Amino acid sequence: MSTTSLDIVRHPEYHCRVSAALLLVGVLRHLKGMNPTTRIPQAPTDSLPELAQFLEPFHIHFARSEGRHALERYLTGLFTEHPNKNCDTIAAVVPATSEQSLQGLLTTMVWDQDDLNRQRVQRLMQLPAEGDAVLVFDDTGFAKQGKCSVGVARQYSGTLGKTGNCQVTVNCHYSERTLAWPVATRLYLPKDWAHDDQRRQRAHVPPEVTFQTKPEIALALLDQARAGGVPHACITADADYGDNPNFLAGLEKRRERYVVAVRRDFAVALSRRGGPTVRADALIQGQPPRAWRSVRWREGSKGWLQAPCVAVRCWRVLADGKRRAGWLIGEDSADGKRRYYWSNLGPKASLAKMVGYAHRRYWVEQYHEEAKGLLGWDQYQGRRWPGFHRNAVCVMLAYSFLVWQEFTQRQQVRRRGRKRRPFSPSGRSAARVAAGDPPADQRLAAPPGRQGVAA
Repeated sequence: MSTTSLDIVRHPEYHCRVSAALLLVGVLRHLKGMNPTTRIPQAPTDSLPELAQFLEPFHIHFARSEGRHALERYLTGLFTEHPNKNCDTIAAVVPATSEQSLQGLLTTMVWDQDDLNRQRVQRLMQLPAEGDAVLVFDDTGFAKQGKCSVGVARQYSGTLGKTGNCQVTVNCHYSERTLAWPVATRLYLPKDWAHDDQRRQRAHVPPEVTFQTKPEIALALLDQARAGGVPHACITADADYGDNPNFLAGLEKRRERYVVAVRRDFAVALSRRGGPTVRADALIQGQPPRAWRSVRWREGSKGWLQAPCVAVRCWRVLADGKRRAGWLIGEDSADGKRRYYWSNLGPKASLAKMVGYAHRRYWVEQYHEEAKGLLGWDQYQGRRWPGFHRNAVCVMLAYSFLVWQEFTQRQQVRRRGRKRRPFSPSGRSAARVAAGDPPADQRLAAPPGRQGVAA
């Protein structure tokens, strides 16, 4: 990369149009303005000063300089425009490193990826918070060939939209209205893997890793977040978790507030004591028109995202017959589909707040898209458990650098009257994504006395 290119990227005029994080990634995007057939030039030999500064506190995890250098070179490679981001292709375009060095970072070098990840989370927690963060739980799939990669199996993946040969991870994501970052991830190990000692040994699966369902893994990640002091006001997840009674029981045992998606046949009761249960779709369908009202949750490039919503106070019936009070929420989305949510927030919770929390799940979906499309998360080719999770930690660290840098520059270039835009390292997503919920003093409040609506 030439000095001229760096100077252009750092020109103040560019800062007025795109985020600083995008600029730093743009330093390494060499295809722009080039003939598509031109060979991708090498990345800078020296570390970007901003990246070196960000990584310095993490040097404590590496006893030797080789590890610290390999980490910086690997992250630099993740930021490049190379279409295939694995150790050999990164070594081909990132100077002052080798495939052996990068492979060693993910396999043989001595460092604790879990401890580094805890430090990363603690550092991101230093960013100013708005006090209404949500922890989002979701899983994502990685299409794979063969049978040797740890955890790979024919299983359903929402990413694939079907059953296919893939790996699946469960992820915990921190989400405020305008700031979001990954907390932790863990690979789902299917039963066939968990109970096969030979496969476990070949893939270096730790002895303490046993079979857990995805909701059980999500609860374990929640416990990690709680132990690390990650602040949050609510939990949200899609219907694969929201429709799981053990997951909801785990949240309630931990005294967590939640708003989770549920399916149309989710059963609730209209009475605390006795009485039949009713399906979610039947109960919402029976609400009178006056009970519905328009709720908006995020400002997009084409205006506010909003939909007619309604909330009904009712009870969830447990397996032992006990009942838990909560809100069944219906939403008539712009795509013509009716969606349902269940929340255990108190009787005075506003409809706008609950719907806003439910839609924070957008941020983990965006992370999955950008971590794969921008940082090559799904291109790791190793077969072992430690390497898979070390690569995931490196991807989260790279993404966190972008979050940190963008937030820092946001404070420096903020102008009076200029809307505060949410972070997105993807230029396409940044244009599409909205500015987050309205400020606290502008949020919609549910009118008192409205039938079926939270006050």
